[in-house]
Amino acid sequence: MISLFMTFSDPTGGRRIDVDDLAAVVAMVGSIPGMAEGLLFTPLEQSVDHPYKADGAGPVFALQLHFPDLFACEAAIDRDGVLADLAAGRGLPSLAGLDVTHQAMVTRAFPVDDATHAGGTVTPCSYLVHYPGPAEDMNAWNLHYLEHHPSIMRTFPGVRQIEIYTRVDWVDRLPSQRVEYMQRNRLMFDSPQALARALGSDVIKRMRADFVQFPPFAGGNKHFPMLTRVVRPAA
Repeated sequence: MISLFMTFSDPTGGRRIDVDDLAAVVAMVGSIPGMAEGLLFTPLEQSVDHPYKADGAGPVFALQLHFPDLFACEAAIDRDGVLADLAAGRGLPSLAGLDVTHQAMVTRAFPVDDATHAGGTVTPCSYLVHYPGPAEDMNAWNLHYLEHHPSIMRTFPGVRQIEIYTRVDWVDRLPSQRVEYMQRNRLMFDSPQALARALGSDVIKRMRADFVQFPPFAGGNKHFPMLTRVVRPAA
């Protein structure tokens, strides 16, 4: 499985995607040929406590599109597709003029104890993390991270989904900026409050204990809680 990430950021921190543009993006994403699933990320309506609030408010908008393979992803990111219009903000005033980046990555899904959202869950919350890199030894980095961190993540109370993304070479003709972060993660919870409870648990101590054992790397990391909307392909 391949994930395409596209992130819209405002250096001034004042912009938001408006409801009409969000509805238009839902329709656009649902029409993308070959897409298996789309996740649309918007900022929290109210901030919650989490250990990395100093990382800032996060992007104005972001999306993650699952494709069955790299060829389907590359077909969707040619110059004449829906994603080229989206990357340019064409017809989407609240996204026009933002800093837009994109990256294709390999998706690595890991098990959780209970993937079923609690009754009444309307808008789940994803915790988006990225490590720009680089690591001194990418193989050593990936081996350690993939063999240790997901099993700790699984013990977060209420975690519904764990995915880790690693680099891949890809080609595209999008007008947005390519980035090549060495890794991304996403954890999903029922709500921002559920995320805050999980990150306030003792599990975070085990996460930090493993963090200090990571093979050497540069670039730090960033953590952003985001409301999450799932988009299925149009029939």
